[in-house]
Amino acid sequence: MRTRHVNLLITLIAVVLFSFSCFCISRMTQTIEKKVNASDTNETVSDAFEVLKFFFPHLRKVDRLYPDVIMGREKTGVTFALGISTVNRGNYSYLKQTLTSILSRMTLPEEKDSVVIVSIADSNENYVKSVVDMITKKFKRQVTSGSLEVISIPAYFYPNISHAARSTDDSEKLESWRIKQVLDFCFLMLYAQPKAMYYLQLEDDILANKMYLTKITDFVHNITSNNWLYIEFSVLGFIGKLFKSEDLTDFVRFFLMFYKDKPIDLLLGDIFLVKMCTPGEALEKCIERNKHIRIRYKPSLFQHVGIQSSYPGREQYSKIINMRFQGFWLCLGLLFISVNAEFMDDSVEMEDFDENSEETDELSSEIKYKTPQPVGEVYFTETFDSGRLAGWVLSKAKKDDIDAEISIYDGRWEIEELKENRIPGDRGLVLKSRAKHHAISAVLAKPFIFADKPLVVQYEVNFQDGIDCGGAYIKLLADTDGLNLENFYDKTSYTIMFGPDKCGEDYKLHFIFRHKHPKTGVFEEKHAKPPDVDLKRFFTDRKTHLYTLVMNPDDTFEVLIDQIVVNKGSLLEDVVPPINPPKEIEDPTDEKPDDWDERAKIPDASAVKPEDWDESEPAQIVDSSAVKPDGWLDNEPKFIPDPNAEKPFDWNEDMDGEWEAPHISNPACRIGCGEWSPPMIDNPKYKGIWRPPMIDNPNYQGIWSPRKIPNPDYFEDSHPFLLTSFRALGLELWSMTSDIYFDNFIICSEKEVADRWAADGWGVKILIENANEPSIFKQLMSATEQRPWLWFIYLLTAALPIALIGSFCWPRKVKKKYEDVAFEKLDICKPQTKGALEQEVKEEKAALEKPVDLEEEKKQSDGEIVEKEEEGEPEEKSEEEIEIIEGQEEGNKSNKSGSEDEMKEADESTGSGDGPIKSVRKRRVRKE
Repeated sequence: MRTRHVNLLITLIAVVLFSFSCFCISRMTQTIEKKVNASDTNETVSDAFEVLKFFFPHLRKVDRLYPDVIMGREKTGVTFALGISTVNRGNYSYLKQTLTSILSRMTLPEEKDSVVIVSIADSNENYVKSVVDMITKKFKRQVTSGSLEVISIPAYFYPNISHAARSTDDSEKLESWRIKQVLDFCFLMLYAQPKAMYYLQLEDDILANKMYLTKITDFVHNITSNNWLYIEFSVLGFIGKLFKSEDLTDFVRFFLMFYKDKPIDLLLGDIFLVKMCTPGEALEKCIERNKHIRIRYKPSLFQHVGIQSSYPGREQYSKIINMRFQGFWLCLGLLFISVNAEFMDDSVEMEDFDENSEETDELSSEIKYKTPQPVGEVYFTETFDSGRLAGWVLSKAKKDDIDAEISIYDGRWEIEELKENRIPGDRGLVLKSRAKHHAISAVLAKPFIFADKPLVVQYEVNFQDGIDCGGAYIKLLADTDGLNLENFYDKTSYTIMFGPDKCGEDYKLHFIFRHKHPKTGVFEEKHAKPPDVDLKRFFTDRKTHLYTLVMNPDDTFEVLIDQIVVNKGSLLEDVVPPINPPKEIEDPTDEKPDDWDERAKIPDASAVKPEDWDESEPAQIVDSSAVKPDGWLDNEPKFIPDPNAEKPFDWNEDMDGEWEAPHISNPACRIGCGEWSPPMIDNPKYKGIWRPPMIDNPNYQGIWSPRKIPNPDYFEDSHPFLLTSFRALGLELWSMTSDIYFDNFIICSEKEVADRWAADGWGVKILIENANEPSIFKQLMSATEQRPWLWFIYLLTAALPIALIGSFCWPRKVKKKYEDVAFEKLDICKPQTKGALEQEVKEEKAALEKPVDLEEEKKQSDGEIVEKEEEGEPEEKSEEEIEIIEGQEEGNKSNKSGSEDEMKEADESTGSGDGPIKSVRKRRVRKE
């Protein structure tokens, strides 16, 4: 009973403390906001660093807080800001590898829409200079474009950390380092907050996964709710955490309230605990209940590689252990990527997706497909799920300027499900005929008029059998009086043409619009610049891809594939030919004067041919020293009929003529056949036709060009977005490959509407396709069918780490030439017989009577030992003889009798181990 009361009391205290913490946080947040707002009643404070003045009184006298921007263009208005805080690690630095990984694995459009911020949180001037020099040398382009910035945190930003209250048992130095690390992250987050929509926290010793930013973008766009707190793209500490920039200030406020108490990754968990968990709720249950708030992406997109910690002298051994076993998988992974790049799918892997999914039919049956429904104003939608071509008109027109047989649009269209990864209830429009012209179109619900609203066009394409030559683009047909969909053909007037097209190895993504010349009234096609990405896999992977075009009233455009921007720019600057013609043109009536001399060099008229210059000598002459080779056959033909050839069974002599065997080289002519003639060699006397040398032309006037005149057709269209309105969508295609699948067309004015439409349609297809993606093993095996040499690479990749592991774990033992074997071979406690000892003493006496130098004898003995050791012969006897001789020298001098008692004493002394051990040690020293 008493225990229950104690537990109840503890629970009540915990609830009270939790409620009090929430109250304090709320009150402090309100106080901060009031102080910031009160600093200027007429202006809104835009400097995010002003929040520091509330927590650090020593900064209140500073007029404006801002870090030192060492390099960069202070880029803003981008989607992602990536923050990297770096400090001096002594002799270790991973920053260059980290930046290389981060920047090289962005596409160019992603790089333009992002900014990487390197914050040097170290006061060591030499380190700051080394970082700046390295970035200037290695990443000059990114710095110049504004995609990479380097800042330095001034030392006065930091409070007196050494006097901070200690909350753990760590040493003061370690605790100061931990506190400073929290502040470093806070300063970096405040700097990044106004720059981008999202902020991604990284560190200076990580490697990024391939296409990491593409995967992050897709994942964020596919999240239907916007009330998430943060997303974890790595489970390691504070690495890979994505925040909404609008929330960064609130995070920083919380961190600064408790920066003395815990590391920043634990503080991040406390925010979630305080904000989302109810009092007394288990943490695991709270995380499960709020997994849409604290979202975890799988697998991790970032790998921590730093061995040397940023804390001086500390090594991260856990990472070392993990990295030992990672090398093998990295080798296989790199091999797989390099060989099967065309099969790789960069689409998003969802949070709860099971990589070991079931077969296609089983998984598809689990998906409850629902026909997408538009959630806003639209001009056109089509899902084909009804199974009917209601509202679509097949063309009855004929193409001009070609033969009548192939001029008609007789290509067949069907509404079908996908061949692979099909979803029950989901259908699309399929082009069914090869090498035929296809044309089909449908009227919009209302014409789209280019005014003050964006244009968003989106649809899906799947090249189910790949594609050899053909297109899958659409045309938005101009709103003209003569528009008749039954007469839709290649020359029907259109406003925009958009979509993929391929022939041979030329992969294209068209964005073409027809611009009307305001003076002449003539329409001219304007082509957007090509995308900066490799388009091949979108045509070859046989997956459904989403194509989106966005045109904005500010004369900008974006082209997206699978919700990833692959091309963007300005209608005024990034199209060919340009919208506005040049102000001046060349005068077509201007003519080059007759006396205009364009020759930069002319022959030297004063030059004279040398007297010994003989122009009659030929370039080559017969080699008079050549001799006909032995075995040359003068009467043998060079080619003979093939004796193994047989007349084809269907050969008709009346129609094909008399059959003759094909000729092959005469095998007898290995040395040579036919009439022999000596070879030709270069003539040493040959000089050729003499020509005078060239000199500068004193009358040279340069290359003539017509004069410039004002362009009579010049105009300036400052708002090319105002194109001709359109009121129909059409597909006018020719293809050498059939079964091209189209689905889920939508035309609207809001990107959010198109995104929701894509999530309900294309998003479901992607889930199915990713789930049914072949395993890595199957892809590796399939790659060997076309590249059998890959088996060698696979075996080498598998055998190399095994060999390395074996060499490290079981190194080969090498015997030293003079290895001391005394302790290994001599068994001091080994019993010896009386007769053996008597025989050894007699041999010893005989040896002593010989006039041989003792040192020379020992050298000889040592040589014998080494010799026997090399030959692999047993050496116990030699060791025993040497040790007995050395161990009993002193006894022999004092008493040379061979009595049994003395022998017994010698035996005891040998068994005791004292005398012999000492003698062995003395002997070893002498040998060395």
